This record gives sequence, structure tokens and C-alpha cells, in this order.
Amino acid sequence: MDRDLLRQSVSYHGPSLFSLLKCEQSENPDFKQVVADLSKSIAVNLQFQFIARKADLLFAPSWKSTTLVEEEWQEDLREPYAIMPPLEQFMEVSYEERRELFYRDVERGDLVIGRITSIRDFGFFVNLLCTAGDFERDIEDLEITGLCPVRDVPSTGNHDDPLSYYQIGDLIRAGVKDIDRYHEKLTISLYSSSLAPNLDRIKLGVISKEDLPLHYIRGEKVGSGNSDAYERLLDSSPGFSNPANVDVLLRKLGINDTRSPSLMRGLQSKHFIEDDFATAIRKKQSASWALKCVKAGVDHFKSGRHVDAMNEYNKALEIDTNNVEALVARGALYATKGSLMKAIDDFELALESCPTHRNAKKYLCQTLVERGGQLEEEEKLVTAEGLYKRAIALDDTFQEADEALQKLQMRIQVS
Repeated sequence: MDRDLLRQSVSYHGPSLFSLLKCEQSENPDFKQVVADLSKSIAVNLQFQFIARKADLLFAPSWKSTTLVEEEWQEDLREPYAIMPPLEQFMEVSYEERRELFYRDVERGDLVIGRITSIRDFGFFVNLLCTAGDFERDIEDLEITGLCPVRDVPSTGNHDDPLSYYQIGDLIRAGVKDIDRYHEKLTISLYSSSLAPNLDRIKLGVISKEDLPLHYIRGEKVGSGNSDAYERLLDSSPGFSNPANVDVLLRKLGINDTRSPSLMRGLQSKHFIEDDFATAIRKKQSASWALKCVKAGVDHFKSGRHVDAMNEYNKALEIDTNNVEALVARGALYATKGSLMKAIDDFELALESCPTHRNAKKYLCQTLVERGGQLEEEEKLVTAEGLYKRAIALDDTFQEADEALQKLQMRIQVS
């Protein structure tokens, strides 16, 4: 007889069937494991029956003493509810997919933690271990590196060189300042202004192992070959034993007894946050699909298939009209093919959506200078001068534009 069928039979016929099976066990040793499973099933079944009979008492409002329970749980404020490693660590998710999902989901203002691997004159590099705050991921095995430029390192006391305070191997907590999803690069900062408003009170800089997030500490146990399953790790966490954990989670999610959540817009739409509506969700989905098209276009471009690359970039912009990475990639392709004005338009659109996008700014400056050179050859000196000035206004350290402007102004004076 199948085990599941036996369990089902016990739920209908009660302990009497279990007694019969105990007799069968003495004659057939193969039934030992089945009987052990059935004993657990019967115990659970009896518990459910007890809860059903006593439901009016167990769930009576008079039992609710939230204030007292919260006071009892003041011993461990660090974990008012079970804090677990990301669910993906208990699943078979490939390295490539996890890395792609990280660069898709990470945003400016997120909190990251890593270890310094290299210190240079212009800053230091950090191998990211995990994220914290509202966006929690364990990413140590993904080999993601963040650059913290020296301008984003606060000076510390009497040190003339702010980098002298840091050493290779230091644990660092920082904010995500800039993301280049196209080339999968991150820039981080140790200034609190780089964090989202709800995280700006968190102290950035060197931290100790004790400051590591709980989800990362517990994730290390899972990642090091520990056989603990999700349920076992959940049961062992102190927050899971907190009698008030449900109330804490309800408050955290904004759910209460007087205003039940509902997926029916006509009933509860006034209480939904904007990000929960289909429009916002569809926008995120579109951005994700557009990014996949951009990556496919980059592969075509690297292989010399420029027509296929252009088709992918156009497809990405049909899905997500203002996708910054698609605009930058298409602009770069236009510039390569000599269509400089189209390239300039794409770079400017990208900067309108994301004024801090480094590649969009760099490529736009280079394209403006190149177009200015063409205009000089056509004797359109005033227009060329305007393009050079635009490039300098975007980046006053761009020497190529400054040199071109000086030569042009001398030429204008001579003429």
C-alpha cells in the first residue's frame, strides 16, 4: 500500500487502523518506516482536531495582549521575527542568472557590504559580500566588485590621505552611488548622502564581523555545506519563537485587523501603494526585457553583425521607450556607423533620464567633438564652437574638447 494512501486512511479511520498496522509490523519489517510516518501523521491530526474544537477560546480577542508580549521580547531587539538567508540559497539558481538578477534589481541608494581587495591612488576596490536594508542578497560567490573613488572617501582626523585609514581585508559598509548595468560595474560611496532616505542614519565605513547582517551570517552556514534545510534553519532562529512575530510582521507590511488587504481594486485601491499597481509592475518587467534585448544586441555588435544589433536596440526601445542602456548602446552604434547627429540625440535622451550616467556623458562629449571637427571642415565655425562648448559644459575636464575649442577660437581670430 502507498504511504500517502496509508496516511489518508489514518485521517479517516483514526488510531484503530494504526493498531492493525502495528500488528502487521511484527510480521513484515518493511512496515517499520511506514508506521513511524503514520504516528507523526496521527499526532498532527489530533492537534488539528483540538485546535478546531477550541478555536473560539484560542482566538478570542481577550487573549490578545500585544503590549505585554512586546515587553517580554525586548531581550533580542535585533531579531523580532525570523531573519532568514535569501530563499534562492536553498534553490538551484545558476551563477549567471543570479548575477543577472542582481544587476537588474540593484538601485542607487542601496546598502552593500564588502571586503577591500585592492587600494590604489584613485580609490579602493571592494569585493561585495551581501546587500542589506530593504534589498537583501548574499552575493559573495558572484565575484561582484565595486569601486569606491577617493572623492567618496571622507577624510578621517589627522590623515592627509583619506585612503591611509583603510587596509586590504577591511570589511566596508557603503552605499551604491552609480550603476553601469551595460558593463556590469558599480560605484560605491562612504558618504551617507549616497543612501536612500530611509537608510541615511546607518553608519558607513569600516565595520566588524559582528556588524554583518544576520541573513548573511546564517547564509554562510547554508553555503558551507551545512545540511540544514530551510525549515530547520527557520525553527532554530530566535525570532521564529517570538510570540509577537506575527504582529511585528503585520505592522511592517502595513496590514491590520480593521483594514484587510484585498486584490480587488474596487475594494481596497485607496490603500495600495503605487508600486503595487499593474502599471508600476509592468514598467519593471519592461525594463527587464529591454535589458535582455540590449545584451543580445551587444553580442551581435561584438561579432560584427551591426544590423542585428540595431534591431535588438530598437526592439528594446519599443518595449521600454526611455531605457537608458538601450539609448546609449544604440547611440554608440550610430556613432560607429558615422550617423553622429542620431548618436547625439540618443545620448542626450539617455542623460535626460539619468543625468549621472557616465558612459552617456562620455560618449556624448566625444561625439560632440567629432561632429565639431566635421563642421570645421565645412567652414561652419560658429556651430562647431557651440558643440565644443556643450562638451565642456558637460565635462570641464574633457581636454580634447578644450583643445579643440582653443584651436578653433585662434582660427576665428586669425580669420
